[in-house]
Amino acid sequence: MQMPDGTLVAREKGTPQGSPISPLLANLFMHYAFDRWIDREFPGCPFERYADDVVVHCTTERQARTLWAAIAERFWPLGLELRPEKTKVVYCKDTHRRGDAEHTSFDFLGYTFRPRRAHGKRGFFVSFSPAMSNQAKKAKGKQIRDWHLNRRTGMDLSGIAEDINPHVRGWINYYGAFYRSELYFLSKRIDEHLYRWAMEKFKRLRGRPFQTWAFLNGVRKREPRLFAHWHLIASTAGRTAGAG
Repeated sequence: MQMPDGTLVAREKGTPQGSPISPLLANLFMHYAFDRWIDREFPGCPFERYADDVVVHCTTERQARTLWAAIAERFWPLGLELRPEKTKVVYCKDTHRRGDAEHTSFDFLGYTFRPRRAHGKRGFFVSFSPAMSNQAKKAKGKQIRDWHLNRRTGMDLSGIAEDINPHVRGWINYYGAFYRSELYFLSKRIDEHLYRWAMEKFKRLRGRPFQTWAFLNGVRKREPRLFAHWHLIASTAGRTAGAG
């Protein structure tokens, strides 16, 4: 059954069989095994590829499933296979594409692409747009925990900021390109760990949550640019999308 007119995505994961090979060789292999092949055989289907992670754009479900079968046939003799759990056809639902489908979202390079509410010149509408994925959020949350900021009582806030700001700026620059409000959780998580650091650092704050938050808020007012997340994320209040 053909889907309503609109862009669909056939996503695949190529996995070499046998011994693992280096990322560089794998990328070169995919260039000849996939990139040049699809440019030649399916010139009307643009795609994006990073290593073995690929998104291909089609105009109908029929075209997407035909391409899916062709990719599988192309890969098998080369010792590659599609991962069933990673390969799917996605209907890019938005204000103009209002049909229904089994899949209406997909993840790619740390972003989740799905229908989202956006604001334009004529008011709000639904856009098929990317934002930081839940998997990426969990990974960054774990990295924040692994910093063990509460144990760094031998450091002051300036030293902690110097250590973590390069990481946080990198996250914000990459994941904040779209729907930066999705990064609010990062700011909250980091501040929670700074809160625990302050309680461990200063005896006068132990067991006093209100005073501890007041201390951090006072530092933030005096030095709003001390931590990258204090000014790079907070400045997006009220925004739903767009680069910062």
